[in-house]
Amino acid sequence: MVRRASASPLVSRKPERIATVLEQEIRSGAIGFGERLQSESELVQRFSVSRNTVRKGLEELSSRGLITTRVGIGSFVTFDGKTVDDAIGWSKALADVGANAQTRTLRLEVIEDVALAASLGIENPAFIAVDRVRSGAGDGHAISIERSRLPLSPELEEVPLKGLREGSLHQTLRSAGLVPDHGEEWADIEMLSPEDAAILGCAAGTPFLRTRRLTRTADGRPIEYVTSLLNPAHFALHLEF
Repeated sequence: MVRRASASPLVSRKPERIATVLEQEIRSGAIGFGERLQSESELVQRFSVSRNTVRKGLEELSSRGLITTRVGIGSFVTFDGKTVDDAIGWSKALADVGANAQTRTLRLEVIEDVALAASLGIENPAFIAVDRVRSGAGDGHAISIERSRLPLSPELEEVPLKGLREGSLHQTLRSAGLVPDHGEEWADIEMLSPEDAAILGCAAGTPFLRTRRLTRTADGRPIEYVTSLLNPAHFALHLEF
C-alpha cells in the first residue's frame, strides 16, 4: 500500500533504480496514495530483472517510507488469533505465531491421480504425495493434517528418494526453482473420517476446518495442491475487505 512520499536521491544499482522509478511515480501522483503497486511478476517483466531484484527494490522503497507491505487483502488462516503467513512455509509460520508444532510425515511417494490432473489442466497424472500431521509440541494434541500433491516434474523427481530439503516442503520447492506467484484457496468444514480421527486423536465426525489451496508459478504452472484439515480449537479463517 502506497504511503505519502518524501524526498530520495537518485541511484544507479538495479534495486535502487526500481525504487527510484516507483518513487517518482508516487511523487508525481501516477500512483495514488493508498493504491496497490503492480505485482512482483508485473514488475519483473517491466524492469527485466529477477524476482529477487524486484523484492530488494521494494524493500528499498519501504525503507524510504513510501510503501507498506502486508500479506494481502483477502482471506487468511489464523492460529490462536494470529495470522499465519503460509507463504514462508507452515513450519516457520506456525513457529512465528508461537505454535511450536511438531511435524510427522505420514507419506512421501509418487501416485497417480487422473481426476486431479484433469482439474488442474495438466496431462501427466503423476504426483508426489506428501502427507503430514502436526501436533502441539507441549501436549502433543492434534493441530492439523496436510495432504500436498505436487505435479511430478524433472525438478522434483529425486524428492521421493532423497526426501524433503531440511524437512521442509517450502524449502524443497524453492530450491527446485518453483516459487509460488499466485493461486486460489477454498475453505469449508469437514467431519473427520474414522481414519483421520485416529491420526488426529479425535472422535470420528468431529468438525474440522478444511482448506484447499492451489499455488501456481508466474506463468500459471501448478506447483502444489494441498488439502489441510485444521483443528478449529486453534485455527480460524480471517477475512479482510
